[in-house]
Amino acid sequence: MEWKDKIATYVVEKGPHLLGALVIIVLGVLAARWFGKLMFSWLSRRELEPPVRMLITRVAKLLVVAFALLIAVGTVGFNIMPLVTGIGVVGVGISLAMQGVLGNLVAGLLIIFTKPFRVGEYIEIIGVQGLVDSIELFNTTLLHPDRSRVVVPNRKIVGEVLHNYGTIRQLNLSVGVSYDTNIPTALAAVRDVLSKNARVLKEVAPVVGVTTLADSSINVAVKPWASVTDYGPAHTEIYQAIIDRFREAGITIPFPQREIRILNGAPSAERHAERVA
Repeated sequence: MEWKDKIATYVVEKGPHLLGALVIIVLGVLAARWFGKLMFSWLSRRELEPPVRMLITRVAKLLVVAFALLIAVGTVGFNIMPLVTGIGVVGVGISLAMQGVLGNLVAGLLIIFTKPFRVGEYIEIIGVQGLVDSIELFNTTLLHPDRSRVVVPNRKIVGEVLHNYGTIRQLNLSVGVSYDTNIPTALAAVRDVLSKNARVLKEVAPVVGVTTLADSSINVAVKPWASVTDYGPAHTEIYQAIIDRFREAGITIPFPQREIRILNGAPSAERHAERVA
């Protein structure tokens, strides 16, 4: 019966403290719920993905409850400093063992909040490029033009130079015409082809003009804009349409050629013979 007497004595002596600790825990749970709703509402205005909002909200609620438990334990009379120190030591050990994972997590949160790119945009970074398919806490998945997937750890993205094309891209095409071509007619034909292509964006004016005077041709730059999904198919369609239009208009696309002149060496040989005589 000795241990029962000790418990009874402790409850009598610490009754007010135990009641205070219980009240603190209840208030902590209520505060965690209120703070969770407030956090979820704020994150919803940030247009984050639902799983990310749920994760951040739950972590915030757990932190509030854990803080309330620490206060309650201290109220009862326990020395919480060794507990806090132990938690700190364990936290340091875990952080050292999971540097890469935690680095990806922090970088993922930074990407989610700062939004340097969004799902559906085309980006290029650290030598890889593709359409952003998903942004997770630990990695970002890009959809490559060949339909493969590139999974990039988030810590590799933060701090690097990022080229964000957005949802549209500019095609960089070029076609050569012969030097005897009427250039205004050729440029008009190219613009007409672009205006009739459904994949070319009409709200952004394409760039069409002479770019290079090459050895065998006058090169015309053709730089229309297209959505990211139409970027690949637009290449082949525009080239095919330009070829057909040039053939209808009689515009020649020259092939590479070189003109070689062979000089007769007889006169020089006769002069050499006269000098010898």
